[in-house]
Amino acid sequence: MIYSIAGIALALGVSAVAWRRSRSGGGFYDREVYGMEAATHRRYAIASLAFAAFFVAAYAARSVAAGIAGLALYALIAVIYAASFLQGAHDRDE
Repeated sequence: MIYSIAGIALALGVSAVAWRRSRSGGGFYDREVYGMEAATHRRYAIASLAFAAFFVAAYAARSVAAGIAGLALYALIAVIYAASFLQGAHDRDE
């Protein structure tokens, strides 16, 4: 059940970050290089809320296997979303 609790916390955290980023202009790399527009951030926020609901259901059902499987899948999605904020290597001229 700890996996479901961790999944709820992670999903709600990523959802809050994604929703906040959808309301701002975004940074250079996530907007210009990776093409992360406001709609893309909103999609990640909605997907994160859906996963949070899944983790709540898994916790209510006391299903450890569902919590582990859901957390493994959602961790992959969260890492892909977090990678959109990474900056590339800078040229010496910059």
